[in-house]
Amino acid sequence: MAAGVLFRSSDGRVLLVEPSYKPNWEIPGGAVEADESPWAAAARELVEELGTERPLGRLLVVDHVHAYDGRPDAMVFVFDGGVVTDADVAAFTFTDGEIVSAGLYTLAQANTLGKPMLAHRLEAAVAAVQEGAVVLCEHGERVG
Repeated sequence: MAAGVLFRSSDGRVLLVEPSYKPNWEIPGGAVEADESPWAAAARELVEELGTERPLGRLLVVDHVHAYDGRPDAMVFVFDGGVVTDADVAAFTFTDGEIVSAGLYTLAQANTLGKPMLAHRLEAAVAAVQEGAVVLCEHGERVG
């Protein structure tokens, strides 16, 4: 399992983080550890990756990711982190070396910075915010 957090700006951009260990950008988040809930993992990852403690909002996306590239299938949960400003993003700290930078990007830019599966998941998450719904995805593609 993995859990992430969708932060967005008032003009519709989304927060992406640049990992130091791979070329593709992501949303803040990561693997759920043994005996840890997805929401606890998301909150932990915010502290580890961005140096911030923030309350999580509601669940936006549940995504079943099919096995690929030698990885087993997985469940990915995306929670609402709410609206952030450029000043909020500038205040994030990257203390453990896992994250190099963070910024607010349009969904089109997210499509070029991250994997297509992430871009589709982000589109679904933004739609979930607007619809007040929980969106179901398979391998990033919205199915419900």
